[in-house]
Amino acid sequence: MLSTDSRDPAAWPRLLLTLLAVALLWPGVQLSELDPGVLLRADSQSEMGRFVAGFWPPAHDDAFMQLLIKATLQTLAIATAGMTLALLLAAPASLLASRALSLSAASRGGRPGRWGRLLRWPVRGLLIFLRSVPEIVWALLFVRAVGLGPAAGVLAIAITYAGMLGKVYAEIFESTDQRPAHALMQAGSGRLGAFAYGILPNVASELLSYTVYRWECAIRASVVMGFVGAGGLGQQIDLSIRMFAGGEVASMLLTFLLLVLGADQLSRLLRGRLA
Repeated sequence: MLSTDSRDPAAWPRLLLTLLAVALLWPGVQLSELDPGVLLRADSQSEMGRFVAGFWPPAHDDAFMQLLIKATLQTLAIATAGMTLALLLAAPASLLASRALSLSAASRGGRPGRWGRLLRWPVRGLLIFLRSVPEIVWALLFVRAVGLGPAAGVLAIAITYAGMLGKVYAEIFESTDQRPAHALMQAGSGRLGAFAYGILPNVASELLSYTVYRWECAIRASVVMGFVGAGGLGQQIDLSIRMFAGGEVASMLLTFLLLVLGADQLSRLLRGRLA
């Protein structure tokens, strides 16, 4: 009768990886001064309770609702205009940063040439710089340049999201099957034609899904940037908090929740149409 060993052969490696993860995360927890026990203290709970109680009931008078509608439309305008400018920058930058349309790669079995790499590195470096600076820092800079208002938020979103979109678009282009595009270029097609017929049909759904997701992120970012004077719902939330108008803050937070839910439903609808 043969004996069988019921022990998991991967148990020790998993245990070691778990201990390693804890050893690496523990210094980060210490440096961040995280203490969940503070939330369980009686004074902390009572203070949070008083703060949340001030949010009820949400404000709904006519004058405030008109202000809320204007701020909501302004937030949507900031996010949409910023994303539009970001797309205008990211689309050509992603094509320049991607190896998918390299003529040398098409003729050498997928291996890009030296000059192609030298030309792509500056574009990739620019994309890294654009996305490495948080949008709120760009917003502070543009508030000084163009003054308070939504224009600063539009420019901040355009700069930051151009770097994000350009990087991800380039990676999406490179991750798809590039043989159709290479075959078209070897047959004499131009790069844009090879991209339009050899790459874009295979990645259109993924590009659209990520773009709508980033538009949703731009809505959230526009609210955050409002706290530094970039207009929209964020600026109104900041003013209401300063005036201890919790009901107004609650109404604006509910409106912001509806905006995010609407963006999520739009993303699902568009993905379903392209699926």
